[in-house]
Amino acid sequence: METKRLVFIGVGGQGNLLASRLVGEAALALGIPAVVSEIHGMAQRGGIVESAVLLGDVTSPIVSRGEADVLIGFEPLETLRSLGKCNKNTLVITNTHPLPPFTVAAGQGTYPPVDKSLELIRSKAKKVIAIDGNALAKEAGNPLSLNMVMLGALIGSGAISIGAEDMKKIISTSTKKAFLESNLKAFELGMQSAR
Repeated sequence: METKRLVFIGVGGQGNLLASRLVGEAALALGIPAVVSEIHGMAQRGGIVESAVLLGDVTSPIVSRGEADVLIGFEPLETLRSLGKCNKNTLVITNTHPLPPFTVAAGQGTYPPVDKSLELIRSKAKKVIAIDGNALAKEAGNPLSLNMVMLGALIGSGAISIGAEDMKKIISTSTKKAFLESNLKAFELGMQSAR
């Protein structure tokens, strides 16, 4: 079985841990071996949150430098910071909506222009799918559904062997019912944006 190494990177509160968990659940439901790991960092203070999903015959939950097959970045600067995990064949799916760190808000730092970050990302990856995930989440009726948009973009990219209907089943059974309609709409919008 082919191995796929996925890295999800974002800022605390963006929902990348839930997204990675849902991918792992969907894989297991389809009989695909999966290992999910996470690093919380300073998540509660708006810090970096990284998770990984390894599909196939793997023994370690770690994605080392240059090993990521897919990098899913929920925030453009965090995507840029995680480029070390990528190689020349990596697919990068990134949100283009910035969420500047506290130091920028406090006037102690400068947020780099998103277009310049995207140039650097494109120079290091085989393919880049760049979407305004926050705008799509808002369009879906729930600004907190960025994770579902990014999950939809991943499935829509065709990078992994989990289909849309299988993923929707997992979303339907593993997320809060109050948000199900907006989650599924956000997932659809993410899928469409990646195609």
